[in-house]
Formats: sequence, C-alpha cells, structure tokens
Amino acid sequence: MKRYLRALGMCFSMFCAIPMPFRCWEEDDRPLMTLFLPAVGLFTGGLWAAMGWGMWKLGLPGALRAAVMCAFPYLVTGFMHLDGFLDVTDAVKSWRALEKRREILKDPHVGSFAVAAAGILLILGFGAFSAMTDTPCYLGLAAVSAVSRACAGLAVTVLPPMSESQYAGGYQAGVRKGHIAYFCAAILLALMGGFLLNGWPGGIAAAAAAAGFAAALRRAFSSLKGMSGDIAGYAITVAELCGAAAYAVFGAGFAG
Repeated sequence: MKRYLRALGMCFSMFCAIPMPFRCWEEDDRPLMTLFLPAVGLFTGGLWAAMGWGMWKLGLPGALRAAVMCAFPYLVTGFMHLDGFLDVTDAVKSWRALEKRREILKDPHVGSFAVAAAGILLILGFGAFSAMTDTPCYLGLAAVSAVSRACAGLAVTVLPPMSESQYAGGYQAGVRKGHIAYFCAAILLALMGGFLLNGWPGGIAAAAAAAGFAAALRRAFSSLKGMSGDIAGYAITVAELCGAAAYAVFGAGFAG
C-alpha cells in the first residue's frame, strides 16, 4: 500500500502544477505512477468544471470566462502537455528523416510549426468555450480530462517506447498485464462517467476526447516510430480540445 500511495504522490507532483503537501520519488515505483493518471485527470477536470461554474455564478463576462477556460488546462498542468504538443508538432511537421525528426523532438527550441499550431489550438479552444458562455454546466469536462489521461496511460503501457523515452527500460520492466486491463476499465468508466455527469452531451464529449486522442496518437506514433511522454502530452492536448469542441456543440443547449 505504501508504494501505491507514493506512486500517487509522484503522479500528482509530476502531472499537476498544484503543489503537493509532500514530495517523494522512488524510481522503482515509476510503473505504478501512471496508474493514477486517470485520477489526476478527474481531479484537474473537476477543477476545470468548477472554474467554469464559479465564473458563471459570479456573472463574469463571457469572453473572459472563455479565455480562462481555454487557458486553465495548460495552467493546472504547468504547461507540461502543451510542451509535448509543441515538440511533437515541430518534429512531425518537419517531414525530415526519422532520426532528424527525433532530434527535433528533443530540441528545446520552438519552431515555426509549433508556434502556428499553438495559435490555432488557442483560437479553437477559445471558440469552443465562447459557445458555452450561456451555460452553467461544465461537468462533462471532468470526464474529458479523465478519459484523455486513461488513454495516455494505456498508450505508454502497451506501445513500444523510444529508447530515450522515460517509459523505456525500468518502466517497461515493471509493467504488468493487469495494468492494461486497468486502463481499459478506466477508459470505459470515464466514458460512462461523462454520460452520468451530463447525459448525452457529457458522454459525447468524453467519446470525442477518446477519438481525438486516438487520432493524434496514430499520427505522432507512426511518424516518430515510438512512444514517449511528449507524444502522450500531444495526444492529451488534442483530446481535450476535441472534447471541449464536442461539448460546446452538443452540451451548450442542454445545460440546466
């Protein structure tokens, strides 16, 4: 039990920017850490939904609410997943040889493709949340965040990692067959949770997030020929945008 509690703290301290009351790290527990990714997603997604409801309750201007809701998932994760989105976009869009693409992936500098993609990402996110300015109901966003991280946990568990990835070596050695079943169950529960939280709009938003994750993962993995944390962050970012867009289309008119 102590190992799992430590892994929980490791997961929250790494993937959430909200300070933890204690810091601990044990390299042997890294394979257990990702088991708590869905919990981190549910927690951050719950804060995301609460932020939207709180701003609606305060009567803040719609454009301001949309801007804050667009920025919140990047702020609450310390821009970690957005960083992966930028790195992967630069690498994939370079259309260079595989080794060069992987070199670009690890380059700390930001290229023009990443800048352009980030601008489009923010515009689309702001547009999606602008469509929700008349609704107090954001509960489906909790399921969107949870399902995206459950998908990420499954991806880093089953897909072969790049040799330099944090999910190579000791991580792969510590993965058990039960982890795969766990992440599959977490994905199904998150999809069901979207429906339970907000009916069909919430369920559709969670499903759109899962579909967006799968499409982004396929694109990045096929281009870079291996799995990494950057690819997981890239796919999570795309998934959350897809979930928010679907929620705007199907959820705004169903709020109550």
